[in-house]
Amino acid sequence: MSLSLADVQKVAMLARLQLSDADLERMTSQLGQIVDYVNQLAELDTENVSPLSHAGELVNVFADDNPRPSLTRAEVLSGAPKQDEECYRVPAVLGE
Repeated sequence: MSLSLADVQKVAMLARLQLSDADLERMTSQLGQIVDYVNQLAELDTENVSPLSHAGELVNVFADDNPRPSLTRAEVLSGAPKQDEECYRVPAVLGE
């Protein structure tokens, strides 16, 4: 499956990218090569291959969860560009 110029234009629009005509041509070629490679991988016989969550054996790689005192409200709000006495102030995104 090869990508069309329209496919790449749609992906660029969804990613909010403004690409020149030369960039669109280059991206169409490069993304087409990536899709062709993925399709090539799909041709492999994986019938007897068990699924992996990790390539290596990983066992509990997380640090110990040790409780400690949290920051005060004033410390947390001190780094905010806008705040009131209780919380961060951000622009409304869903109306008033």
